[in-house]
Amino acid sequence: MGVRSRSAGGWGRGAGAGKGRRMISVSLWMICSSWLCWSANAQMKIPPETVQQWAVSYGKQILALSTKYSGSLLLQKKYKDIESTVKMEEVDGEELVKRFAEEMEGMLGRKMKSVKRLAEAAEDADLYHEFNATLQFDYYNSMTINSVDEEGNPVELGGEFPLEENEHFNKLAVNTQQSDIQVPTNVYNKDPNILNGVYMSEALNDVFLDNFQKDPTLTWQYFGSATGFFRLYPGIAWTPDENGVVTFDCRNRNWYIQAATSPKDIIIVVDISGSMKGLRLTIAKHTINTILDTLGENDFVNVIAYSDYVQYVEPCFKGTLVQADLDNREHFKLLVEELQVKGEGKVKKAMKESFKILNEAAARGQGSLCNQAIMLITDGAMEDYEDVFQEFNWPERRVRVFTYLIGREVTFAQNVKWIACNNKGYYTHISTLADVQENVMEYLHVLSRPMVINHDHDIIWTEAYMDSVLPNTEELFNTRAQSLLLMTTVAMPVFSKKKETLSHGILLGVVGTDVPLKELMRLAPRYKLGVHGYAFLNTNNGYILSHPDLRPLYKEGKKLKPKPNYNSVDLSEVEWEDDDEKLRTAMVKGETGSMSLDVRATVEKGRRVMFLKNDYFYTTINETPFSLGIVLTRGHGEFIFTGNVSIKEGLNDLMQPDVTIADEWTYCETDIDPHHRKLTQHQAVFRYLTGKEPDLECDEKLLRQTLFDAVVTAPMEAYWTAVMLDSSGMEEGVETAFLGTRSGLMRVTRYVGSEKRVAKKFLSPSDKENIFTLDHFPLWYRRAAEYPAGKFLYYIPKEDTRDVFRDYEEDYSSTSPEDLDQQDQEELDEVSGKMVISTTAVTVTVEKKTAVAGAIGIQMTLDLLETRFWATAKQPNDTDCSNTEGICPLTCEAMDLACYIIDNNAFIIISKERNDVGRFFGEVDGSVMAQLIRMGMFKRVSLYDYQAMCKMGGHSTSSARPLLSPFYGMVAALKWFLTNFLLRFLLEFNICGFWHSDHLAEAKPGFKASAQRKKADILQPCDTEYPSFVYEPSIKETNSLIKCGRCQKMFVTQAVPDSNLLILVVQADCDCSRQYPPITMNPKEVKYNASVKCDRMKSQKVRRRPESCHAYHPHENAKECGGASHIYPSVSLFLTCLTASLACLKASALVCR
Repeated sequence: MGVRSRSAGGWGRGAGAGKGRRMISVSLWMICSSWLCWSANAQMKIPPETVQQWAVSYGKQILALSTKYSGSLLLQKKYKDIESTVKMEEVDGEELVKRFAEEMEGMLGRKMKSVKRLAEAAEDADLYHEFNATLQFDYYNSMTINSVDEEGNPVELGGEFPLEENEHFNKLAVNTQQSDIQVPTNVYNKDPNILNGVYMSEALNDVFLDNFQKDPTLTWQYFGSATGFFRLYPGIAWTPDENGVVTFDCRNRNWYIQAATSPKDIIIVVDISGSMKGLRLTIAKHTINTILDTLGENDFVNVIAYSDYVQYVEPCFKGTLVQADLDNREHFKLLVEELQVKGEGKVKKAMKESFKILNEAAARGQGSLCNQAIMLITDGAMEDYEDVFQEFNWPERRVRVFTYLIGREVTFAQNVKWIACNNKGYYTHISTLADVQENVMEYLHVLSRPMVINHDHDIIWTEAYMDSVLPNTEELFNTRAQSLLLMTTVAMPVFSKKKETLSHGILLGVVGTDVPLKELMRLAPRYKLGVHGYAFLNTNNGYILSHPDLRPLYKEGKKLKPKPNYNSVDLSEVEWEDDDEKLRTAMVKGETGSMSLDVRATVEKGRRVMFLKNDYFYTTINETPFSLGIVLTRGHGEFIFTGNVSIKEGLNDLMQPDVTIADEWTYCETDIDPHHRKLTQHQAVFRYLTGKEPDLECDEKLLRQTLFDAVVTAPMEAYWTAVMLDSSGMEEGVETAFLGTRSGLMRVTRYVGSEKRVAKKFLSPSDKENIFTLDHFPLWYRRAAEYPAGKFLYYIPKEDTRDVFRDYEEDYSSTSPEDLDQQDQEELDEVSGKMVISTTAVTVTVEKKTAVAGAIGIQMTLDLLETRFWATAKQPNDTDCSNTEGICPLTCEAMDLACYIIDNNAFIIISKERNDVGRFFGEVDGSVMAQLIRMGMFKRVSLYDYQAMCKMGGHSTSSARPLLSPFYGMVAALKWFLTNFLLRFLLEFNICGFWHSDHLAEAKPGFKASAQRKKADILQPCDTEYPSFVYEPSIKETNSLIKCGRCQKMFVTQAVPDSNLLILVVQADCDCSRQYPPITMNPKEVKYNASVKCDRMKSQKVRRRPESCHAYHPHENAKECGGASHIYPSVSLFLTCLTASLACLKASALVCR
């Protein structure tokens, strides 16, 4: 239709048509000619020599600026002058790691001695205590202390309990003279068993105090009773949740379970026949989950469901056992929720399959190689199954069988009980959800019998965990380095020594004490490891205990929370350059040795990459399941220099107002004597060196280095003062001069008052990234160390809380300032002003051996650099253009030019568009960035994050260990639902129970908030790959044309001398965005197909089994194999629940305490 219309209407034929065609041809020729001319001009539009002149001129200006206001030449001269007087020593990594390990062993040994004293005292107290069923005894209940009723009288189990804020206990209000008692909400606090246990354990108060006096570095000490109460020293006021409920039950904690039992292989067998429908299946699922919560990293597990046939809950795990780490347990829980009832129950097949799994695992040397048990969950067993036990388990009965009869019916109770009693197990009857917790715990006491009868007090150490029970958890999350938030617990079981109950193997409870890992890592001082060096710890299972790259937290909304898999991060996921896992294998096996790796290390939360050659040294820490590793980086950790100055001279310079030292480092030990705990490190050093506190334990070598650095850097104060008083005036925009040395000493001079500074937070105590901490050297120090000494490195600090690791998903761009907390507002203030850091390294060289002595630099406003650049990047109108091809005079003010200053990682420092500043250049112009990569001026580096958090929408699975639990968000939502509605369900059956599950290993995730978010917004563990980009310094300049459809874009790139900066001048009137999409640093989730995922799930990495195993004792009394077990609440507790239940029915409200 278009052709016909054109022929008929306008072009015509003959002369008229020919004339029209000629006119069109002329027009087309003119258009094409002008386009070709434009294209030819575009190729020569930007003269490279002009841009080179700009780069040279600008380089000289900013070098002079940085040199003058920092005083770097003076500082380098001062260190040069002392090179002939200092002694350069080579660091012996093997000797260093052994010495650190010995000190850690000594520290941990003192904790173990304290726990042993507690265990002995508790057992002696029980030996001489006679149970009194009518005992009346008032004790300090941590929920009711210092509480009064309406008339002002102390409430029951309350009373006056003095509390005082204590620095040593995270600034909590505590009572260091007395312990107190915590009882879970679902345990009656005046039950005779509770009262007798509390009364007996009063004897521990004196031991708590004595332990703390002998070892003032001790933190929390406690006794967790088998009856459910928890005695804690020092005493605190326990804070219930928002519903007034105390969910904490010491018997569910990993330290209790590990100490109470040896490692175990567990097969959970659940009946899903038709008779298990409704409430029975709900109770069965909850029973499985509760059993899973009692397992730990040294245990192995599988879950089988049966009806007419046997099915594996996870088909991938068919015929095998998997490690019961957090990821696998959560994976099982998710699959268990999907179980549906059908068919007829054939328990015989399921039992045979279970025995085969356990026997084959033992034969292959897999699993725990210790306790083995089958947990049968059913509403009845009608088959003739005796021949199964005769074939697989009798007469040795090495596999225990625990049975859980579900539902109110007791028709098959004798059958189910017979199974347990004839296989050294235990039988329980669970008729409601409220029965589950107490009845499941019974199996732990049975498994502990051989250990109790032998009286083997095995000491256990837990994996790393966070204690979110404390009321100031959120504050700690925000003020400490993530890798230092964790702790480990040393624990020991407490047994009854009464002869009449010896064969019963009665476990009284578990004693323990916490060891904050930051205290342990202080024994590997940063100053001995160099600027990039670090120490790390891992467990016998290969999981990280402490590592500076461990990131256990993520941000959901405005709250920091522990990641679901935070304490099962494998060493291979952090030291991921160790491709063949030689480092991991050697450390897990407890070997001593060394190796080297070329690594890609990152700073600024993954935005920038550094290429390092790391030497690893490792050894085991005796009497623990832990191994210690240290890293020394070639060129930074190889050498250390020492010099001598007098104390008088050094102390005078050290106490100048511009000097600080790293308060998180240990120059002097202030935590031993309570009177020293409020001293800063600076104050402690002064008091020690002046003789006012001669009893302080101080690091003499570190003090010598600090005093030496104080003397060498002392002239800088006078220099900076002279610069400020210079009659020629200060350059507007230079705000701060600073330096830092290898000893943690810093000198800072503020050229501008705080009210006028753009960077108000920079180098303040809250600016953890830029000061010396226990975790790292300042960012500007680390970056300067990787750049040639004397050359300044410029960068704009990361300006918000988003990062390529995606641990923080909050997008502040859509948040109003009034909704932000003070810290967020300070960050936004600094973003609006934009600051630039200029820094360079200072070195000392003796006999061709070089060590980094420190770094020095200035902080200035972006306005200052911009003003200098725009003035430089502009040729005057009277420029001689006779020898210039292309545009002349050239100016960045031109509308058709885009000019940038970018750094060596391609982040924009200066742009006409202020919003571009701080962004990755590839996001702004993908076409030019792609060309720079192709031409070799920038190199793309692939990096991996095995601790990432991704949104659920991707249907992803996390790798290595996290790969095993792909649906954490669904679990979170489900748990929230059950947690919020379970009590209502229980009340409808007139039972006041509480379901407690710390399935996220002490993390209280707050599922209510999660459930309100869209499913796609829920974050879950995953693996990601992301790029970083690095400038190739051998290429100083380049220019090129980029063909973009109907236009060509020209650009010229030129390195700025004596800096890490480049000038980039780009033709701005040619849009290439259609042909070249933006290049981003956004991480991409690593996806795994079903086959690969299954292989990874089943694979078992090298691990070291615990040395002790207590699975059998000939004198064990196996006749006590259970009966009908119920929870017997007190009358008052029952009436409370009943009243609440009636209120619920009448008013549709749930009010149960």
